Amino acid sequence: MKVVNYAVFFLVFGFLTYSCVQPPDYPNAPEITYLGVNQTSIGQGNLNSINDTLVVQFAFTDGDGDLSGDSDSIDIFFTDSRRGSLIPYRIPLISNQGTGNGISGEITVRIPNKPFGICCALEGFSACESLPGMVDTFSYGIQIRDQANNYSNKVQTETITVLCN
Repeated sequence: MKVVNYAVFFLVFGFLTYSCVQPPDYPNAPEITYLGVNQTSIGQGNLNSINDTLVVQFAFTDGDGDLSGDSDSIDIFFTDSRRGSLIPYRIPLISNQGTGNGISGEITVRIPNKPFGICCALEGFSACESLPGMVDTFSYGIQIRDQANNYSNKVQTETITVLCN
């Protein structure tokens, strides 16, 4: 009976150990999945507006774990749909320890509306000009890059309304 108990114990232990150490099977190029924004309407950031922040979240995977570089690397790219302007960000430094089999996680980017961070860009008006009652809409395209210059797929936020007050 003891032999059967030991055999069952080692079988279960072996199965659990095997299932816990299987490395993820991610492609070497990063992949991202859009998760959402905290709000779809925000006041523009001019001298008279209230401070507010747009929070954008997305998930990532990277098969070779070389997602973040040094503190000077630019590896997140937001593209404003209105004019195609590129807004660069940095992925925080991710330790290389244990990343050989791939990494995954979530990234949160906070974009304050002030000073002049999110503005109305209506044709014929100055950026961030106070235009009570008017609105502007846009979305962000998002892409990331790893240290080997592999670019991820592109994802798009939903439409965001900017109150031009």
